[in-house]
Amino acid sequence: MKVILKEDVPNLGLMGEIVNVRPGYARNYLIPRGLAVEANPRNIKQLEHYRREIERKVKKLKNVAEDLAERLSRTQVVIKTKAGEEDKLFGSVTTIDIERHLRQIGFDIDRKKILLQEPIKRLGQYRVKVKVHPDVTAEIGVVVEREE
Repeated sequence: MKVILKEDVPNLGLMGEIVNVRPGYARNYLIPRGLAVEANPRNIKQLEHYRREIERKVKKLKNVAEDLAERLSRTQVVIKTKAGEEDKLFGSVTTIDIERHLRQIGFDIDRKKILLQEPIKRLGQYRVKVKVHPDVTAEIGVVVEREE
């Protein structure tokens, strides 16, 4: 029996796939739990429409993310902090600090999307990656200066 999966099912397939299963498995497990629907012409047509809608939404979100990434790439964050001898910071600059400074200049970026390998512990200029979409990454400039 052919069914269309409404959700990802381990060891069977991903959401939106048409898979062939035994009739009892479909009738007694997949369909009652809302994991699948029978693959009849009406449901297949509905699935195609649903896929097209999802593709449009994904494309739109990616375009928005690319615009945001372009604006972020032109952004430079200046963080002033206390530093000791040899330009070593008292403490460090973390993703939380970068997030706070991005918010001040109008970007609402979650700190978990800021890809900082390790906290910044010296004065200087750095390039930090920001993942704005699963397929789109921007790189911002971070300048750490001595607080006067």
